[in-house]
Amino acid sequence: MRRDLLTSLVMIALGVGVLVESLRMPRFEHLGVNPYTVPGIVPGFLGAVIATLAFVMLVRTVVAWRRSGDVPVVAGDDEPGSAPRLLITIVLTVGYGGVLVGNVPFWLATFVFVLAFLLVFGWRADFADAARRAALLVYASLAVLQAGVVAAAVTFVFERIFLVTLP
Repeated sequence: MRRDLLTSLVMIALGVGVLVESLRMPRFEHLGVNPYTVPGIVPGFLGAVIATLAFVMLVRTVVAWRRSGDVPVVAGDDEPGSAPRLLITIVLTVGYGGVLVGNVPFWLATFVFVLAFLLVFGWRADFADAARRAALLVYASLAVLQAGVVAAAVTFVFERIFLVTLP
């Protein structure tokens, strides 16, 4: 919970900062540009979403503290095993943004990233048991379906709604 407090505050600041800076970007009204194609619309939207979700995280953290009676302290290890998950998240994200995007079609890069994320973080030790292999097959099938839907939706939204040319 302590890390959630710090993370939510940092993400709120980041989201608000991105939103403010996107509002300062030129709008090209004097050129008669469609307002939905101005440069700051996508970063502004993303900044607003980040700030909103971080605020939700902050509220959930405060509510959990009030229920548990914990004293909110920011420093210290909060959750065992979180460092390896953070490292895996960084590796997957850098692999997506630094290796896949630009080298393979965007939809495929997104599909691979989402699928890898779902498989890595959804894997349970009890899947290795022979009786649980059917559950693994169902989980993997749903992960492939979800990755496909996410890749298609993200590609559609950026290309057709935000009019962003994807790599």
